[in-house]
Amino acid sequence: MLSSPDFLNGTVEVLLTPFFGKSYSAPVTPSNPPLYKLLSLDLQLTPCRRQELLSQLELCLFLCQGFFLTQEKEREKKEMKLGKVEFCHFLQLIALFLCFSGMSQGELSRSRSKPYFQSGRSRTKRSWVWNQFFVLEEYMGSDPLYVGKLHSDVDKGDGSIKYILSGEGAGSVFIIDENTGDIHATKRLDREEQAYYTLRAQALDRLTNKPVEPESEFVIKIQDINDNEPKFLDGPYTAGVPEMSPVGTSVVQVTATDADDPTYGNSARVVYSILQGQPYFSVEPKTGVIKTALPNMDREAKDQYLLVIQAKDMVGQNGGLSGTTSVTVTLTDVNDNPPRFPRRSYQYNVPESLPAASVVARIKAADADIGTNAEMEYKIVEGDGLGIFKISVDKDTQEGIITIQKELDFEAKTSYTLRIEAANRDADPRFQSLGPFSDTTTVKIIVEDVDEPPVFSSLLYPMEVSEATQVGNIIGTVAAHDPDSSNSPVRYSIDRNTDLERYFNIDANSGVITTAKSLDRETNAVHNITVLAMESQNPSQVGRGYVAITILDINDNAPEFAMDYEATVCENTQAGQVIQKISAVDKDEPSNGHQFYFSLTTDATNNQNFSLKDNKDNTASILTRRNGFRRQEQSVYYLPVFIVDSGSPSLSSTNTLTIRVCDCDADGVAQTCNAEAYVLPAGLSTGALIAILACVLTLLVLILLIVTMRRRKKEPLIFDEERDIRENIVRYDDEGGGEEDTEAFDMAALRNLNAIRDTKTRRDVTPEIQFLSRPTFKSIPDNVIFREFIWERLKEADVDPGAPPYDSLQTYAFEGNGSVAESLSSLDSISSNSDQNYDYLSDWGPRFKRLADMYGTGQESLCS
Repeated sequence: MLSSPDFLNGTVEVLLTPFFGKSYSAPVTPSNPPLYKLLSLDLQLTPCRRQELLSQLELCLFLCQGFFLTQEKEREKKEMKLGKVEFCHFLQLIALFLCFSGMSQGELSRSRSKPYFQSGRSRTKRSWVWNQFFVLEEYMGSDPLYVGKLHSDVDKGDGSIKYILSGEGAGSVFIIDENTGDIHATKRLDREEQAYYTLRAQALDRLTNKPVEPESEFVIKIQDINDNEPKFLDGPYTAGVPEMSPVGTSVVQVTATDADDPTYGNSARVVYSILQGQPYFSVEPKTGVIKTALPNMDREAKDQYLLVIQAKDMVGQNGGLSGTTSVTVTLTDVNDNPPRFPRRSYQYNVPESLPAASVVARIKAADADIGTNAEMEYKIVEGDGLGIFKISVDKDTQEGIITIQKELDFEAKTSYTLRIEAANRDADPRFQSLGPFSDTTTVKIIVEDVDEPPVFSSLLYPMEVSEATQVGNIIGTVAAHDPDSSNSPVRYSIDRNTDLERYFNIDANSGVITTAKSLDRETNAVHNITVLAMESQNPSQVGRGYVAITILDINDNAPEFAMDYEATVCENTQAGQVIQKISAVDKDEPSNGHQFYFSLTTDATNNQNFSLKDNKDNTASILTRRNGFRRQEQSVYYLPVFIVDSGSPSLSSTNTLTIRVCDCDADGVAQTCNAEAYVLPAGLSTGALIAILACVLTLLVLILLIVTMRRRKKEPLIFDEERDIRENIVRYDDEGGGEEDTEAFDMAALRNLNAIRDTKTRRDVTPEIQFLSRPTFKSIPDNVIFREFIWERLKEADVDPGAPPYDSLQTYAFEGNGSVAESLSSLDSISSNSDQNYDYLSDWGPRFKRLADMYGTGQESLCS
């Protein structure tokens, strides 16, 4: 008995998949139970015919769904009495009838025959009842989906046979009931992920676990349903099309792909439609080619369009799935707009002082096109300024730039009129019918008068003057005038920055140039000076003229040697031998070139040593007159050479040539020319002298080193840096007692030389260093006393570590003794018992009255 997913237990179970659910607004999934069970026709269909049957059933169901949706809308409007369920069931029954009616009796008979295998020439009957299995994808039910049934003729239904399944998805996706051979799918299947599964089935004896039939392979194919909408993998799209394109011009092709099976049904058959973009564009339903639908679309009116394209499967029928994409179409520019000037005429005012090549005006013709289609060409077609003005185009702004080629002159012409044409550089012949692609306008240029500086009659004044000219002589004249109508008088001056030495003067009124100093061509051959011309009424207006004064040469420089020659003659030279060739130079530049004449002076003509030969080519040769020269006799000879030029009048000079006698080798090359070197062989050689000098220098260096070391070994007379007090400040934080303090310092030593010279310390501070005791002075002559006093202090300073450095200045208040006037200090007057009478102070007048009161005889009476 054949078992398959379509015919079970003597009945035909049809899995119908309606597209409306419980509420009739959503599709019902394959998990819904079968809607109908048809009576068994006691038929066994071939797998191929069963495939056709399922395809026809699915198409019928899609037609049913589309028709129902249409009838549902009509029913809402017309209130139809036929129910949607009843109507759809009716259509399904018709479809089933039509499907089954197509089977022939031959196919039914063939389906009843048992399959068999052929082994060699004999035929053996196969025990399997075998078919190909099909299962719908996207099953969403809670129970496993029934796929089919395996059955062997060996199986008597007593449970002795068990079925096993292996291969792709066995045990995970597909399971088999080992007793009945029923195959179920346990997971949701997706044909787009895997279209079929290859499995192997085998029947085993339950007791012995041995196969009762050979293992066989079969395929479970996943039946496709329309569960994938078309997708635009390359979207969104951008495209361009030239403006003014004719209807039907192709813009771009869009392509949508559907993941459903393209070989089964219409699930992957896509048609295209345009949802947004009419009436400007259309799309081919089958190819997806977008074309223009309107003629003469103008970019200047609208340059961009947004299209929405839809792709729908099921050949665009109701119930099909759809996807959309956007297409941005840009109209590209063509040269369909001619240039136009915004105005018919322009006027510009230009000062006459504007230099050449200056910009006068900028004009621009408007063009609605862009890019190369808007590139312009401008030209002056007529007018009275064709040679004065020219027009060019600015590549960036496409403006016409009017410039002047020559300087303007208000006094000559006050205005110009130009006719200017603008045209596209590249015109499109397709649009010539729209009119000429050029335009013209008129430009009037008004020349404005300005106060111009004086103008010289010539740009450059070349002048010549001899360098022998006298101071004050006239060189030439310059002339300038005021170009304005006022014709103001002009005054001249020289720009002293171009004549720093003030060689020239100019008359302020006439412009006559004269010399102010003597000129020397050899110092400066050409003087380039600038002459300034100023208006008398407006000195700020200054014109400049240029004068080139060339100094003409005279023969005022005598010729001289071309260089400082120093000739040599060998001791073993022969008579008539050339020892030197000389030439001359002259700072002057005669028009016919230089010609020099050489000779010896009158005193040197009869010398017996050397002679001179004039070569007549501005050179001369010095020759020897005798054989052999000796350095011991004379080592240097001085030969006076007389040179005369060819100027008028000619000038001459005497130049002295120095000739040294040298010791030469066999080739006549001088080795040494010193006379002293000749006597060296009798004494010491040059090498010996050098050695002696080196020894002397070495000894001097050693002596200097020894003296330096000895000086450094001596102990310095001052202390080291740590104890050096020359830069230290000693500060005592004590105050003196003022005039009444007689204890701080003992003044007796200053009052009496016979006082004891014992060392005394200060009473107000504790001394840190005890000074050596000093002996008392005896009554000796004053000069000896002073000398000993200074000597004692010097010795104390040398041995006293706290004394100032030896280069400090010591001051001692010592008056000496033996004076007839005794001590002149007033400090001893009060304390001493002096018998001196000071009464005479009263006779000295009122200015000494105070001293007379203090030291006079009346003091005792005053105090008493």
